[in-house]
Amino acid sequence: MKVWVKLLIGSILGVVLTFILPKDAPFFATKIIETAHDIALNIGRYTTIPLLFFGLTISIYKLRSLGKFWPLIARTFFVMIAASVLVISIGVAVTFIFPPERVPIVMEEQMEITPLKAEFFLLNLFPSNMLSVFTAERLFVFPLMICAFFMAIGLTYDNHFSKSIINLVDSFSRIFFHITAFFSEILGVVIIVISAYWAIQYRNAIDQGPFKAIILLLLIFSLVLGLLILPAMLYLFGNKKQNPWVVLYGSLAPAISSFFSGDINFSLPVLLYSTKNNLGIKRCSSSITVTLFSTFGRSGSSMVATVALIVIIKSYSSLGMSINDVAGIIVSALLLTFLLGQHSGNAAFVCLASLCAAYGNGFNNGYLILKPIAFFLVALGTFLDVMIAAFGSFVVASLSGLQENRIVKHFV
Repeated sequence: MKVWVKLLIGSILGVVLTFILPKDAPFFATKIIETAHDIALNIGRYTTIPLLFFGLTISIYKLRSLGKFWPLIARTFFVMIAASVLVISIGVAVTFIFPPERVPIVMEEQMEITPLKAEFFLLNLFPSNMLSVFTAERLFVFPLMICAFFMAIGLTYDNHFSKSIINLVDSFSRIFFHITAFFSEILGVVIIVISAYWAIQYRNAIDQGPFKAIILLLLIFSLVLGLLILPAMLYLFGNKKQNPWVVLYGSLAPAISSFFSGDINFSLPVLLYSTKNNLGIKRCSSSITVTLFSTFGRSGSSMVATVALIVIIKSYSSLGMSINDVAGIIVSALLLTFLLGQHSGNAAFVCLASLCAAYGNGFNNGYLILKPIAFFLVALGTFLDVMIAAFGSFVVASLSGLQENRIVKHFV
């Protein structure tokens, strides 16, 4: 059975169980379901650090040896920036063309959310102890990439001494990739708990009623963007010989896992597993591009936050929004896209809080209005982040000659 089919069946089971069982069922006790949800997320993230570290180290070493490393980095950032501008701009346009109804003011407790700041991002890049990137309580993958980069440079020092280490790192990379394959195959069971927890939050949000309009707007647009617009852009600007719907089909597993988990680090292992076996992207390319997209290319989360901010402003401002206001919000969202990598599980809502603080004008705490559907904003943002990472990695690998076509029937 394909991985995406397992994940889909598991997700449906979790959602159905939530709606058919009574709300006071023992499993739905807050402490029990939250603990089960956290355990399930940890299982999905279990191999992320060793998989990325050894994969990045050997990938950077090989690409530097071939002279392809910096060209790959340049192409990745070009595709990333272009995708960010496109996605956020389309999201803003759709919000003005199809404005949802006014969202209500809901009395919610203050949430401790610190707006994104560049200094916090930079301070985390180089911890005082290089090895602490393996033990950090909150996984931030870019410092891991920096550590792997210097490790790869060290491997080029003297081939006489480093040859055995190179073989060891390559072996570890392959071993952890196969371990990741095992965990990806069992996620269909794990995601039952995650989707059940998601459905509980959805049921509570729907019960409040007035959020249905913004939920519908974001859901329809995100599905159209992830399942139609991105494949269409790949066809228009990519290799005409490659069927974009095949790329979409090969990305379904990480798409499903990202939507219900809302955590990009949970989806990284299954994303790397899918890009290798389904999209034919060589691991020396996908290890780097996926890491960069998950750090600097979170334009899906930025777009969702931008749409949410505009809806809040239009709901409670009698002054309207000028062109300068809209342009300022778009620029702020683009800049925040590059800082969201340090937040794997609540990127869209943190971005919304940061946009509210940057916009000011009495909307500094406006994000609290949408607190009841914060999980939904995060789910859609992470889904789009992963889809953009999959399509973006495919484009970069194709341009770099590091992609081979796969037969659909052999997809995992």
